Amino acid sequence: MTTETTTEKPGISAAIIVSSGRVLMVRRRVSEGELMWQFPAGAIEAGESAEEAATRETEEETGLTVKAIRLLGERVHPKTQRLMSYTACEPVSGEAHVADDDELDAVAWVSLDEIPEYVPYGLFGPVQEYLDEVLAG
Repeated sequence: MTTETTTEKPGISAAIIVSSGRVLMVRRRVSEGELMWQFPAGAIEAGESAEEAATRETEEETGLTVKAIRLLGERVHPKTQRLMSYTACEPVSGEAHVADDDELDAVAWVSLDEIPEYVPYGLFGPVQEYLDEVLAG
């Protein structure tokens, strides 16, 4: 058993925010390879849960106040090799906009059938299943 946890990068928490039949996506100012459009996300800070990180990062990046509904799942991201957590959230107050100019250059509310245009390599299974369920109505 190893105790070398200090060298590990913190996990990344992503917020899956659904409102009026669309999901919020943000475009990073600096793209991570193919990862142009993604969900609001950021590193989980010490003592913070994935759900707390998802709501904090959403507010920091988009100015939208959201509440976590439930953790949808976790995985090591195939493109970045970072541990990712995905939390379903719902808006509480505010309007989504680019609140952090250093991080983002655009936000978009994306319908279910538009997702492949934004994320051509597909979404994490549990996230896609959740969106199929909540956006298909």
